[in-house]
Parts: sequence; structure tokens; C-alpha cells
Amino acid sequence: MEFVFSQLAGFGSAFVALVADPLTYAYLIVSVFLGITFGALPGLTATLAVTILTGFFGNKIPLDYSLIALLGAYVGAIYGGSYPSILLNIPGTAASAATAMDGHPLAKAGRGGEALGLITTASFIGTLIGTFALLIFVWVLLLVSQNIASPEKALLALFGILLSGTLMSEDLVIKGWISGLIGLAMAMVGLDPLLSEPRYTFGWPYLLSGFQVVPVLMGAFAVPQIMEGLRHAEIGKMVALQGRILPNMKTIRHYMPTIARSGVIGTGVGALPGVGEDVAGWVSYGVSKSVSKEAGQFGKGSIDGLLSSETANNACIGGALIPLLVLGIPGSPPAAALMGAFKINNVIPGPTIDPAIILRVVAILVLASLTMFILGLFTARIFVKILRIPQTVFLPVVMVLTAIGSFSVGGGINDLYLMLGVGFVAYFMNLMKYPIAPLVIGVILGSLFDETLRRSLFLSDGSLGVFLSRPGAAVLLMLNITLVAAQIPALRRRLSFKSRKEA
Repeated sequence: MEFVFSQLAGFGSAFVALVADPLTYAYLIVSVFLGITFGALPGLTATLAVTILTGFFGNKIPLDYSLIALLGAYVGAIYGGSYPSILLNIPGTAASAATAMDGHPLAKAGRGGEALGLITTASFIGTLIGTFALLIFVWVLLLVSQNIASPEKALLALFGILLSGTLMSEDLVIKGWISGLIGLAMAMVGLDPLLSEPRYTFGWPYLLSGFQVVPVLMGAFAVPQIMEGLRHAEIGKMVALQGRILPNMKTIRHYMPTIARSGVIGTGVGALPGVGEDVAGWVSYGVSKSVSKEAGQFGKGSIDGLLSSETANNACIGGALIPLLVLGIPGSPPAAALMGAFKINNVIPGPTIDPAIILRVVAILVLASLTMFILGLFTARIFVKILRIPQTVFLPVVMVLTAIGSFSVGGGINDLYLMLGVGFVAYFMNLMKYPIAPLVIGVILGSLFDETLRRSLFLSDGSLGVFLSRPGAAVLLMLNITLVAAQIPALRRRLSFKSRKEA
């Protein structure tokens, strides 16, 4: 308990410092409002919100204010996706897909205001659950990670890329792996981290520093979404918002076990590298359906189902930041964009990160969730009106903002060329159902994998035994092998046949 109290004391100091700064409120209100707007507009996502704000604020303002802007947008966008899910039956973000299952039937039944009030409260509580887990468990994992050397880091980075490719593939898992390996190959471009020799630059000075993170993020996440949104503008019939948008505390107390369980599930799923809030929402929804006394109402307007998905996807935010801050491996696509902001500010997430930064992140998440709760209750009808803006109007504006943000980071036209090149490649990968998030995670983790793998081999005189002689490395190697082997068709058929035979 002494450890918990010491952590709460450190958090209190960081919280008071932020509250005492008047600029904190300006950045919080603007960023959370923009985040909710991005989440509420179909075709825009939390990842896109964080990516665009990284271009504008990433290294232009002090790190504290930059974190406030980016984390505020992250929290707001995950919550904001629930508006079109409930009123249009169109998820504003992938994280809110499960919310539409029960949110829209409630709105059609004239309970839209009640549904928004409930999910606003559940989102607030879910974010706090994930934030508390971040405050406590990140330090335990940091102590463990102090003993992690280059072999473990290389295998962790590889595991993050493979896991994100496995979980984010729509059909064939190998497509996710190919996407991740493309990102890994892109990370090899530039100066060798050990010998400072140029690699794959083709005599172009711009590539000496490698592919810049922000233009890659902009191209991978923004350009394909904008192009796809302009090609297929989704037009849903909006259900009129009825009822007061206030939380029913009696209902919240009744479903508190569901909220607590979903918060824990969301945090746990978020801590898995490269998974994301959409998976957290569906996993929590499935678990709640399997244990709920009102399972027959799921998909027809169940409060239990509504609260389970919305609590989990917001709790996932804190969970996704745990591997990011401890290991330098993002737990979700928006966390990958956030890592880009860390990198351009010369902050290296991982065992050597400044503990004060972690405490500030926790304090910012608490303030951002409180801001989201207040804005969600008192400005909800503004966001409902924003839903009426056609995609053909706001998407070109977003494209201009994306270009400006990409250009402003490096200040060169080559960044725009890189953004557009990555964007067109990512667009056609989307058409062929290759997931994009593993590519970005490959770019971000590729440099870590490259440097630590080669350093391990250098120190062991080229012997691969270094990955077996260390217990931690051996466990991680087995995890990587198991992950790949589990997707081999012949092996999967054999295991499936054996399980059926035993049953």
C-alpha cells in the first residue's frame, strides 16, 4: 500500500501543477472538443485526430501542452464515435462499432438522450479505470523492464509487429504480416544506427534521416480515409434526439458491475501491443453477452451491451499507453501516432523514460476525461448538429489540414511527397484488405528492432544462441514462433480436428 500511496502523491503533485496553469484549460477544452468532433464525423478517426494534431503541435509548443492537446483529442475522439453510432447507426470510429448494436435501437425507441447520458458517464468511468491501471502497473513493469537487454527488446518489437498484423487482418493473417514487414523495411532506410553508413538512400540526402514519422502517419492514416470517404460518402438517416442528456445515476449504480468488468477488460486488451479500442469494445461486448441476465436483449437496445462496449473502448486508452511508456511499443493505432509525437520531441518511451512524464500523462488523462464528461453532457446537441455536415464538405478541409501539418513538421516539400506516396500505397493496400496499422507500427518499431537485433548479434559474435541463453529472450522467442505457427493452415486443421475428436 505504501507504493500505491507514493504513486498517488506523485500524481497529486503533477495534477496540481497542471490545474494551476491557465493554459491547461485552453488546450484541454479545444483539443477535447476537436477530438469529439473528429470522432462524431463518420470517416474521421481518433488516429487521424491525434496524427493531424501531432503535425500542428508535436514539436511547436512545450511538451506538456503538446501532450495535453494530443491526449485530449485521443480521449475525445474515442468517446465522440458514439454519436453517429447511436443516432445514425454508422460508427464514427471503429472503436464505437459495438456501441451501435444497442445504441441505435435505443435511439429509435425514443431513448437517445438517455443513451448518450449513460455512455458519457460510462466513458468517463472507463477512462479513469484505464488511467488508474496505468498509474499503478506501469511502474511495476518499468522495474521488470530494467532487466530487459537488446535480445529481449528485438523480440518484443518483432512480437508487437506480428501481433498487430495477426489481430488487425480482415481475412488472411499473412496480409497483416506483409503490411508489418513493409513498415519494417521502410525503417531500414537512412543512416545505419550502429555504423552510420547510409542504406537505401539512392544518393538522396532527404533519406539520410530515414522516413519521417509524421508524414508517414499522415499518409497512412489520413489520405486513404479521405479518399475512401469521398468515394463512398455514407449517408444515414438520423434519428431525432429525444430526452434529456443527463446520466441516470440509478441505472449507473445498477450496472456498475458491468462497467467495472468492462473497464478491466478494456485495459487488459489495450495493453496488448497494436490491438486497439475496437477489439476491446467487441471483446467486452461478447463477454457481457455471455454472462448477462438480459442476453436476449443484446442487439435490441440493451443497456448492459451499450455500457460494456463504451466503457471498454475508453478504458483501452490507459491500457494502450502502458506498453508505449514501458517498452516503447504502442498498444493501439492512436498510441502509435502519439509515439510519433514523442519521437519528434526527442523523448524515447521505454525503461529510460523520465518518470515525471508518466505522472503528467496520468494527470492529463484525468483532466481530459473530466473535460470530456462535461462537454459531453452540456454541448451534446452541438455535436449532433455537426453530424449533419456532409462528408464532401469536411473531408477536403481535413486534407488541407493534413498537408499543412505534414509540411510544418519538417518544413520541406519532400515531406508532402512522402505523405502522398505513402497515402496512395496505403489506399490501394486498403482496397486489397491489407491492414495499415501494422505498417505504421512496423515503421515505428523497425528502428528499435534493427538496432537491438544487430547489437545482440554483434555482442555475441554473430551467435543466435544469445536468444536462447537468456530466459526472457527464450520465452519471447517461443511466443513469436507460437504466434506464427498457430496461423499455419495444416497445423490449425490438425489442432481443430484433435479438439473435435476429444469433444
